[in-house]
Amino acid sequence: MSDIIQLLPDSVANQIAAGEVVQRPASVVKEMVENAIDANATKITINLKDAGRTLIQVIDNGDGMSPTDARLSFERHATSKIKLAEDLYAIRSMGFRGEALASIAAVSEIELKTRKETDELGTLISIQASEVVSQEEVVCEQGCNFTVKNLFYNIPARRKFLKSDRAELKHIMIEIQRIALAHSQISFRLYHNDTIIYDLPKSNLRKRIVNLHGKNINQNLIPVEVETSIIKITGYIGQPKFARKTSGDQFFFANQRFMKHPYFHKAITTAYENIIANDTIPAYFLFFEVDPANIDVNIHPTKTEIKFEDEKSAWHIIHAAVRESLGKFNIVPSIEFDQAGAMEIPALLENEDPSMSSPTIEVDQTYNPFEVQHHIENHPRPTNQINNPQRFENNRQNWGSLYSGIEKEKVNEEIEANLEAFEMEGMDNPIANIAFNETPEPVQQTLNMEEGSQMSKFLHLKNRYILTPVKSGLMVIDQRKAQQRILYEGFLQLIKTQQSVSQQQLFPHTIELGLMDSEMLHSVVTELNKFGFDIQYAEQNVFVIHGIPSILGKINPVGLLEGIIEEMKLRPFDIKEEMNNYVAKILAKTSCSNRKISLKDQEVQQLFNDLFCCMHPTISPWGEPVLKIMPVEDLEKFLKL
Repeated sequence: MSDIIQLLPDSVANQIAAGEVVQRPASVVKEMVENAIDANATKITINLKDAGRTLIQVIDNGDGMSPTDARLSFERHATSKIKLAEDLYAIRSMGFRGEALASIAAVSEIELKTRKETDELGTLISIQASEVVSQEEVVCEQGCNFTVKNLFYNIPARRKFLKSDRAELKHIMIEIQRIALAHSQISFRLYHNDTIIYDLPKSNLRKRIVNLHGKNINQNLIPVEVETSIIKITGYIGQPKFARKTSGDQFFFANQRFMKHPYFHKAITTAYENIIANDTIPAYFLFFEVDPANIDVNIHPTKTEIKFEDEKSAWHIIHAAVRESLGKFNIVPSIEFDQAGAMEIPALLENEDPSMSSPTIEVDQTYNPFEVQHHIENHPRPTNQINNPQRFENNRQNWGSLYSGIEKEKVNEEIEANLEAFEMEGMDNPIANIAFNETPEPVQQTLNMEEGSQMSKFLHLKNRYILTPVKSGLMVIDQRKAQQRILYEGFLQLIKTQQSVSQQQLFPHTIELGLMDSEMLHSVVTELNKFGFDIQYAEQNVFVIHGIPSILGKINPVGLLEGIIEEMKLRPFDIKEEMNNYVAKILAKTSCSNRKISLKDQEVQQLFNDLFCCMHPTISPWGEPVLKIMPVEDLEKFLKL
């Protein structure tokens, strides 16, 4: 039997490694930007075409490479970060595995221009599918200029599984966001199809957070700073009112490296217990300084997971630090009076003048308030309307007559009888006492119903459910889901007939968002305007709402758009596929408030009529049941003793 084990060619081995390192265009951007940071760059520019499918260009002003280093950098396991196995336990650089450039070159056409500060000329290297096409001298600026073209051109299956440009761009923005937060001392610029998306100048951490997440977050940040022998924690957490239902504002960094750590995330959420809703997530931007020997950053190919040697102790420190910061934020400052210019009063010493004594008050021991005449004679005052003795005496005599007989009055017998009818526990609702009254007259008076009038056939229960009798039994309607169905089909009808009417706002509303949320809203503004919105892009990350669909009535447009963005985060989708249907769904859901709303009888009747004018009245836009009918047989079984 012949031997069957063989060594793979380098090109195949590189493609296999690329499957772990290069998952999508965002992976390429992350690896090359991290290399620029390790090269001491202070300015990094990223240019993209078609969300990285066609072009990814990363330009930095770092140290650059010599011609030999430039050539060796594309070999597998070639790195300048580690030399010995012990170096793996003292890693502080971003890239160290030596597989990034080799993996990228295996699945793309790559071109590198680089020059060191001490060199007069730089180096230009062109590589296709791991094969070096050319290497020559070239005039270029200091640093590195990587250009990656046609990603996955030689692996059609991988290229086919890439998402839409919008989805891939979102992943790239997330990676840049993480890196920019960890390195606020570096300026970043991100261009997509010649349009600038990020322009982040060098700043401090708080300013960098504001630049990425909008000005509204600035007043919601609470500083955190704790230093122990195990871990040092700095950064910011969000105020409880800033907590959201979706994730996206939660960041952990260990030695300036972004990481995901569900165990530490639990420490944060536990610290917020009982001060935020159970379905919301607090925002946090926390940086950990840890001895590299106490953590392992090499447990995952993407290096987003880090293993801590003493996780339990770190958990308690993080939890206590967050609780402490929240406590400081909630403490009311004590009142401190200004003592400047105040007169200084010295304390009395024992050897001072004995003639000095405490002040005393003289009291008339013979004073009797009931002896009016004696009081007036000893303390004569001018006679006036208020201090007239005769008037005082007359008023005193009237006190008894004013209250006489009240304790002897009896409760009206008719009222007493009515009270007995409502004595049973739990019968505080007059409607519930109908079965316990022998005659209908008192009930009719209690319900304020005129003779001959008819009660409503609808019962509005707990401002949430609508109950009405039908032939087969009792119908129960979920009020909120019914409103969603009505609005959903109304929005679709507006699009179909192109008769959407915009209700212009007397005072336009302005909404400022973070970069990620702004890009998300910008992608659906055109579709939203088809529904009757009038939203205009004012400046970077700022939108002005001039009008809303008239079908929505009175609603907070800013809160509505924020709700739409949150729904889009929960359910990512391709804009080109069923855009109108999706926007109609999220508009219907976000337009219906979660709080329970009281409806008048006419409004309940109108809601019932509108619901059964819909094409599918029994199902909400999200596929949930709107109503249910309880058969008479089930009611009889329920009431059977």
